[in-house]
Amino acid sequence: MKALVIHAAHDLRLEEHDTPAPGPGQVLVAIARGGVCGSDLHYFHDGGFGAVRLREPMILGHEVAGHVAALGPDVSGLAVGDLVAVSPSRPCGACATCLQGLPNHCLNMRFYGSAMPFPHIQGAFRQMLVVDAAQCVRADGLSAGEAAMAEPLAVALHAVGRAGEVLGRRVLVTGCGPIGQLVILAARRAGAAEIVATDLADFTLAVARGSGADRVINASDSAAMQEYATVKGYFDIHIECSGAPQALIAGIAAVKPRGVVVQLGIGPAPTLPLMPIIAREIDLRGSFRFHGEFATAVTLMQRRLIDVAPLITHTMSLTEAEDAFRAASDRNRAMKAQIDFA
Repeated sequence: MKALVIHAAHDLRLEEHDTPAPGPGQVLVAIARGGVCGSDLHYFHDGGFGAVRLREPMILGHEVAGHVAALGPDVSGLAVGDLVAVSPSRPCGACATCLQGLPNHCLNMRFYGSAMPFPHIQGAFRQMLVVDAAQCVRADGLSAGEAAMAEPLAVALHAVGRAGEVLGRRVLVTGCGPIGQLVILAARRAGAAEIVATDLADFTLAVARGSGADRVINASDSAAMQEYATVKGYFDIHIECSGAPQALIAGIAAVKPRGVVVQLGIGPAPTLPLMPIIAREIDLRGSFRFHGEFATAVTLMQRRLIDVAPLITHTMSLTEAEDAFRAASDRNRAMKAQIDFA
């Protein structure tokens, strides 16, 4: 089988690997689609992010879906041929944080395509992947491309959940890449009364309108946000998806007393404006990965309560994988770029 392996920045190789066999409680999945994520792009362009660096070749990818090709012993509820979304979240279930009901903070997390530990956790961008049956969510009625969007949608659902009550609230979303778009969709589904979205690219802002934003603002127009930055603010919730410190700071200025700011995007550490946070009693919350939201993401797509299809702007063959990475890097023309492994 073939796998996409990153050796260093801009050194992405299509390599031959042995096809694995499933063991007890496992299934072999023939990967059909894989989405290029922001973390994949960090490895491709920079060889890592922050202190996380590539120290050995690593198979990339964690947004995948495919068809069950073989069942290991003791597997029920799945059949050969089933289309499944594959969760990359594999907590141990036995550490202190797992036992506290926080599996996304597992001390022994095995998350596909991660250079955080060493040896690295190999990713899912390969034609054949052995997974635990518990990682598979049947995706009947979805396309393989839609099923592969379950992972980023789960990230967005977790972030919206971290914001607390959304029904009837005014929501600011900063950063309209794929995750920001999915946050808009999730916030709308959760009952947000008003959603304002900001970004630097007109292309992504246009997509944000289609995703359900009531108003879009180009972040380069600093005056446009001033109307929201009154003494007592305007928004109940700010979900920051870009990782840009200036987006977080501008959002805090526009949040009402006892509003909630959820930092989802990862970027340079900002110097926080403490006085508004203190004086307005603003809650600043982090959002990291997901776990239980993965199956919910699949259900929402299956019931057509959230439509992710318009966000899939590029699909390229496995031999064109590097082109997919370059397309995914261009926020002036691409939203979600996927690789066809079939």
